[in-house]
Amino acid sequence: MEFKIPEKVQFILDILNNNGYEAYAVGGCVRDMVLGRVPEDWDITTSAKPHEVKSLFRRTVDTGIQHGTITVLLDKDHYEVTTYRLDGIYEDNRHPKEVSFTSKLEEDLKRRDFTINAMAYNPKSGIVDLYGGKKDLNKRLIACVGNARERFDEDALRILRAIRFSAQLDFQIEESTSSAIRQKAGLLRNISAERIRMELNKLLISDHPDRLRDLYELGISKVILPEFDRMMETPQKNIHHAYSVGEHTIRTVCAAAGNLRENRFSAHERSILRWTMLLHDVEKPGTISLGKDGQNHFYGHQEKGAQTAKRVLKNLKFDNDTLDTVVHLIRWHDYRFPPTPLGIRKASAKVGKEYMKLLFEVKYADICGKHPDIKAKLFEQLDEAKKLFKKMIDNEECVSLKELKVSGKDLMAVGIKPGRRMGLILNKLLDAVIEEPSLNNKETLINMAISLNK
Repeated sequence: MEFKIPEKVQFILDILNNNGYEAYAVGGCVRDMVLGRVPEDWDITTSAKPHEVKSLFRRTVDTGIQHGTITVLLDKDHYEVTTYRLDGIYEDNRHPKEVSFTSKLEEDLKRRDFTINAMAYNPKSGIVDLYGGKKDLNKRLIACVGNARERFDEDALRILRAIRFSAQLDFQIEESTSSAIRQKAGLLRNISAERIRMELNKLLISDHPDRLRDLYELGISKVILPEFDRMMETPQKNIHHAYSVGEHTIRTVCAAAGNLRENRFSAHERSILRWTMLLHDVEKPGTISLGKDGQNHFYGHQEKGAQTAKRVLKNLKFDNDTLDTVVHLIRWHDYRFPPTPLGIRKASAKVGKEYMKLLFEVKYADICGKHPDIKAKLFEQLDEAKKLFKKMIDNEECVSLKELKVSGKDLMAVGIKPGRRMGLILNKLLDAVIEEPSLNNKETLINMAISLNK
């Protein structure tokens, strides 16, 4: 089996081979080539020691020289070249205490996480597949190299990586690997929040985020996101719902910026939407009550959920922009407004016009997870709301103070002093303009302000 590899990758392999060393493309890039995909990243493994790699290339960076990794710079591109290595004892379920170098490719591949990531390739030798990677690709399986419990003891993050790869590739997890995950899930307590966030995010933005269910069934979420377990175990006896809170949540995550809709959203927006849906009902378990109508109700779950989501996202070390946007959308996700021009203007003023595109998608996803009998009417109302919002934007209708045709300086010019009263007047002007957009002209608003100041 022969593959086309990038010219610069071939150049690095040739330099190493021509100087008496073995060199292969390795890991995910080989997996992707076998699957017929174009690899995004190219990693190279070699029998050459780090100082020998450095001597062969003009521009290098010691990115991980203690672990055998040198980055080779070719024009604006960079490629990691790592010496065949053996890992020493893992003391923290994440990093080996020490590494040593080896001249045997087999030993290097033996230490890798999954069989599908333990293949190497160069044009001369073809694919080196010592641990059944191609077989598992054909079977669409995620399986550890060697003993799964040992692999997870070495690096507990591999537990989450198994779920993430199954979501990205739409593969199943092999039975002994699943069993080891159940036994070793508690080791994830030793993994940094940043690493857990990165893996969860990759899972969420994949084409199969329904593998969230595996987090629950394999005992992973109990360790890293216990709030999800509570959702999975909370029923919803309500005319609007046919699923538990957790199953509803999984359906909404899948619907948000899904395959047929993703081109409408940037990668960052897609991540925001998926996290919003994962956590939008996080406090339904904490607010559940049984009404006189025999239905479950979840009063206040929006605000309480926003607070809990903020804590969860902070603990996972999210950036402020993502955190603030997700929390804001959760706070407003259940806000109901009539699909009328005035209703849309009021909603845009309260929520923020800049959030409405995302809020519409949140509402779309939320509907997707509701009882099938009520979806059609809700989708119809949502479509009407989106049309009205577009019309509002096209007409440049004012829904915020910064869009008013007067400012504080304009009011000062007609004798209104800065302070609390000026703020009240500006807000009353905004309310009037939201009610009637045609009022948003400077002369009309100045006259209204003078009248309000009397």
